[in-house]
Amino acid sequence: MVINEDILNFFRKELPVVTSLRLKIIPLDLDVILQEYAEVEDLALAIDKYSEKFNIDVSSLNIENYFPWEIPWFFRDWFTKKPVKQSKEPLTVRMFAESAKAGRWLYD
Repeated sequence: MVINEDILNFFRKELPVVTSLRLKIIPLDLDVILQEYAEVEDLALAIDKYSEKFNIDVSSLNIENYFPWEIPWFFRDWFTKKPVKQSKEPLTVRMFAESAKAGRWLYD
């Protein structure tokens, strides 16, 4: 049986390491929004490998439901406290873990 930690470790291995401006590693956890963590190309490759490794049918996953994602520019907080309005749904490792338990993509 696939557990959350297996999926999390898989994505930690497949996605590039992200660091802050002070070169501190930003950890990937189950609820990190993947659109803010990695580029779409890196995610697409990781999703393909996820499908193969865990034998999960991701054919119903439409990446256009999750991209483009509005990433706020660095100094935005200095000018406004309003949150960025997203027109797409967040994509998280937890979604992949739940889908792996079910044996198919559960979202969309």
